[in-house]
This record gives sequence, C-alpha cells and structure tokens, in this order.
Amino acid sequence: MAGDSFAEFLCEQLAPPGPVTVRRMFGRTGVFCDGVMLGLVSDAALYFRVDDASRALFQKTEGLPPFGYERRGRRIDLPFRRAPDRLFDEPGELVIWARVALAAARWVAARGRAARKGRSAPRRRVTPPA
Repeated sequence: MAGDSFAEFLCEQLAPPGPVTVRRMFGRTGVFCDGVMLGLVSDAALYFRVDDASRALFQKTEGLPPFGYERRGRRIDLPFRRAPDRLFDEPGELVIWARVALAAARWVAARGRAARKGRSAPRRRVTPPA
C-alpha cells in the first residue's frame, strides 16, 4: 500500500467530505469516501477521479498527466488525473479538489447504476476548484 504515513495523511486531510479509507488495489492504493473511489495513489503521487465534466478542468487548470500504463505497446489512460503537489501544502484547496473528484466518482457510479437499470443518467455540471 502507499506508505502507511502517506495513507494516514490522506485519510486525515481528505476527511471533511466524509470518512476516507484506503485499500490496496491492483498494485496501487485506492482512496475511497462513502464507498466510491475518488482517487488512487501510485508511486507516491495522488490521482483524483475525473469524469467527462471535470477532465478538462483538471487538465486545463494544472496540465498534469492522467494515470496510465503501457499494455501491448499501447498507452492506456484511466479516468484519474494527477493532483498538483502544491495541494499538500494547501489543505483547504486539497479538500476542494477532493470534493470535485468525489462528485465525479459519485456521478460515474450513478451513471453505472442507471445503465444497469436501462435508464439514462442526468447531466452534470462541474464547478472549478477555487
């Protein structure tokens, strides 16, 4: 798992939106709040969950790369964007970004539930982090 001290730090810093837990997943560490995965930790870097509405915001605001890996000579990008390192020195802003990621994670989960039930999910708007 991500270093225990880093995982503990994340659980404390990201607690305002709700209780945060971490668990090992596929060689990485998943960051969860209210049962949905809002982020992941890989190689001591935090990546926040993005969806169609927030992806451009994360990319435009900081220009940081998506989480991805190589498979059969092809790059696979997952719907997670690296969190700016400066956020670890700005706890209030870290929580704002975490809330955007949590909203994306909840929306993706709701969209998945709606699809399983044969319904369409509502549109979602995203508010830029301050």
